[in-house]
Amino acid sequence: MTTSYDCTAAEERAAGLEHAQRAIREHKCVVLPTDTVYGIAADAFSPLAVTLLLASKGRSRKMPPPVLIPRLNALDGLATDVPAEARRLAEAFWPGGLTLILHAQPSLDWDLGETKGTVALRIPADDVAQDLLTLTGPLAVSSANRTGQPAAQTAADAEAQLAESVEVYLEGGHRPTEGADALPSTIVDGTAVPLRVVRQGAISLERLREVVPGVLGVGEEPAAVETPEASATAVASATPEASASPEASATAEAGATAVDDSPRN
Repeated sequence: MTTSYDCTAAEERAAGLEHAQRAIREHKCVVLPTDTVYGIAADAFSPLAVTLLLASKGRSRKMPPPVLIPRLNALDGLATDVPAEARRLAEAFWPGGLTLILHAQPSLDWDLGETKGTVALRIPADDVAQDLLTLTGPLAVSSANRTGQPAAQTAADAEAQLAESVEVYLEGGHRPTEGADALPSTIVDGTAVPLRVVRQGAISLERLREVVPGVLGVGEEPAAVETPEASATAVASATPEASASPEASATAEAGATAVDDSPRN
């Protein structure tokens, strides 16, 4: 049976958190406020619960959910080979609207979908979300809406879309604050060198670059580093003979091949 709790009232908030903790333990889904929009959450270590989350949204395993964590020291328990630059971003913008894609710890017993060995992690800057995460541990969380529909900005909005597929709705008021744009978190791929933004959202590229100057924006490519060999090749290719040769034309065509920079999580 679906139950909604007004978490702006202390007694209901306590009852709601208790019920939500129990629902997560029973592999059910809950809806909670975050600092960006409302999310639908499930136990990250329960394949059954994650499957229910994806089904509730109408989403396939090809779009696995990110994982919310309660504190920074959980980072190394869930991810491995964390680059120093990614760690600096986490320290600067967590809690907040930044999601980091990292290599998942291979020893973890979970199944979030087709992640290609990665996990997307975030700490939300929301008291209700953090209180629940403290009780439950890491949660698989995605925006609380059916795929293709607008992200929910209240628990009531989420319930209108997700109905009884969710056990508990935690209502915390408008997210973000009423009148503000409903921006998702900014996603940065921390498995790439250099780090790369794969979805622009709440944290601007300019703010990211204040911490890690070399982070690439969506669709950007690393600047080429000129070497003596590269300079010599450029001079040679500028001659009429090189420009006209079949070998030069083939090299140029090969160099135009696009690089796949699509997000992996």
